[in-house]
Formats: sequence, structure tokens, C-alpha cells
Amino acid sequence: MIMKDSIKNNTDFSSFYDGNKLYDAFQKCKKGSIWKESVQRYEMNLLRNLSKSQDEILSNTYEQLPFNEFPLCERGRMREIKAIHIYDRVVLRSLCDNILTPFFTKYFIYDNGASLKNKGVEFSRNRLVTHLHKYYRQYRTNEGYILLIDFTKFFDNVRHDKLMEEFEKRLKDKETLEFIRKIINAFKVDVSYMNDEEYKYCLTTVFNALEYAKIDKRLLTGKRYMEKSIGIGSQISQVSGLLYPTRIDNYCKIVKGLKYYGRYMDDTYIIHPSKEYLQQLLLDINNICKEYGIFINQKKTQIVKISKGFTFLKVRYTFTSTGKVIKRMNKKAITRERRKLKKFRQLLDEGKMSYQDISEAYGSWRGSLKHYSAYQTQKRMDKLYNDLFIKPFIEGRDYYEHLSRKRTEN
Repeated sequence: MIMKDSIKNNTDFSSFYDGNKLYDAFQKCKKGSIWKESVQRYEMNLLRNLSKSQDEILSNTYEQLPFNEFPLCERGRMREIKAIHIYDRVVLRSLCDNILTPFFTKYFIYDNGASLKNKGVEFSRNRLVTHLHKYYRQYRTNEGYILLIDFTKFFDNVRHDKLMEEFEKRLKDKETLEFIRKIINAFKVDVSYMNDEEYKYCLTTVFNALEYAKIDKRLLTGKRYMEKSIGIGSQISQVSGLLYPTRIDNYCKIVKGLKYYGRYMDDTYIIHPSKEYLQQLLLDINNICKEYGIFINQKKTQIVKISKGFTFLKVRYTFTSTGKVIKRMNKKAITRERRKLKKFRQLLDEGKMSYQDISEAYGSWRGSLKHYSAYQTQKRMDKLYNDLFIKPFIEGRDYYEHLSRKRTEN
């Protein structure tokens, strides 16, 4: 069955559990995490672990280990992470790299910019600049409107039944689909605390993983489960996040023929000269979202004049009357960096951080400024850095020798 369906789809769906593929997947997984004890333990018995994974997949006995759940503050935003064990990461890495990503990439629009090779945040930002330039060349003006759409708790509210429908529309191999269904089902949420009325409408109401994490664990008895939500932290969640709103992408790009459209996971923009057109388009998109259980964030979703400036993916854009696009860094990002430098100063004084690490961290952040019009920002930040780290070094070398001895003692 596997080989027949593989030939039909021009894809070898059995390849992801090949021993060499699993080995390659581990080599990719351990990059940046070889310092972890779990990864080192896995590598100590690498061939045995790979063979065990292969046998479990072939015998249909593979089960994911429990998630390691924890909150994470990323760029000032709290997220609930569901990290998976290295044993499962290797399997899912092989599945995504050898089957899902190559197979589904052809179904994604070019302006779908997240979690794909040679794409990312900067790709989506640059595509927006490109679209603004093309808009100016077409209409010879900076007058027009941009519809900015943001989804509320996107990953938390992905419905498993609708997601599997998207997989089943394209993948035809039954074994692969069953394996994917098993992986997705592992994300189901224990909602035993809900009463009958709440459980009846749980798929059509907003689910918040951060609030869910605060619920008393004694109420989660396994009596009821909600088949919704895919946790952030698994590679298959990223692929699912790309695939899930594909119908919206196709509706805008193909059905409506919109040239100036782009999406980065749950952030979307559409540029058009007519505000009324965008208002009607938003209603159409909202109807599609209702079918898929996607909730549009009414506070962040807006239609604004492109000539007045707008923010997308934490960058402030100014579109001038001559067609020039100016990118400025988000003020909150600048504030976070200033606070981080002051914290680094404290850690340096306590002997918990070396000056070399601080210099590399700041150099990395400073290098990112090349993407923005940020001369004054760079000048002010350099002054703060010099006041915190350079001047004290010049004024008192003995102090830094003291810190060096303190780190050695620790």
C-alpha cells in the first residue's frame, strides 16, 4: 500500500523511518542542544534508539512521550510551550523534512513566509516592501489602504478534524495519514473541568493555553478531551500552521487575484486602493475563519491608510509620496534592549556573565539594525553600551580584574 500510493504521489512515504533518514534527523536536532542531558543520553545509545523508533513505527506501536510544558516570554509576549522529548523530535524531524515539508510546499503560495527554507521574518518584511514598491509603480501614488489581520490564539485553536481534512485532501497514503493523526491527537486537551454546556461549545469558543495552564491539575481527570490546539514547540505544529489557513491564501491570491497579499503564520496583510473592497474582503475571510474555528483578533485587525504609516511584524513602515519605504524598529524592542543591557551590567558585576558574551550579544542585536532606518537609535544605544561597559573599563582596569577572579571562584 505504501509503495502504490507513493508512486501515485511521486513521493516515497516510507522514507522517513529509514535508518539513515532518522540518523540525519538526529544530527539536525542536536545542533544547538547538544549541551542538554537528554540529548547526550540519547546519543550514548544512538543506534539502539534509532532502531527502537524504526521498529515502533513499522509495528504501529509508536507513542509520543509526555510533553514538557512551560511558559516562555518571547519578545515581551508570553507563550505556553509544549516541548517534546528528543526521542520524538528525531522522528518528527524526519517526518517533516522528508515527507510533509517537501510534499506540501508546492501547495503554499510564495508569500507564505514562515518556517520554510530561505524564508522567515525578514523574507516577509522584504516582501511587504516589494509589494509597496509595486503598488506605487502601478498606481503612481502612496494613497491606498492596507488590511492587517491577526488571529487570536492561532495555535491554541487549530481544530484537529479540520486540520486532518487539509492533510487528507492532498495526502493519499493511509499509513502516513494514520501516523499524522496519532501525532496530532497527542495534542488533545483534557477538559474534564468543563460542564456539559461548556463542553458542547468548546470547539467554537476561544481556547487560551496560558489560562488553561492555571487550572488545578486535580480537575483534569481524563474524563473529557477537546480535540483542538497544537502546541508550540513541535515541528509538525509549524507545518500545520502553514497549511491550516491555506484556503484563505488561495481565496485571496487565486479567487480574488490580489497581488499585494502576504502571510507570516497568523499575521496577514492585504494592500488595495479601495477601503470598501477591503471591508467586504474581511467579511469573506471571516466567514472562512468561522468554518475552520479560527478567531480574528478584532483589536489588532484594522484597515489603515498606507500613507499614514503602519506596523507589521514589529516593524513600523512609512510609505512616502515618492514611493520610498522607510522601516523603523519597534519602540518596544528598543526598550527591551536597553533593559537587557542594564541587566547584563548587573550580571557582569555579580560574576555571572562574561564581557565577551555581552559583547557578542550586543553585536548581534546591533547588526540587525542594518535592516532599518535607525541611525539615531544606534547612536543612543552605543552611548548606553559605552557608559555601562567601556568607560568603567577605561577608568578602572583593576575592577575588571576583580570580576575575572570572582568568576573563577564561582
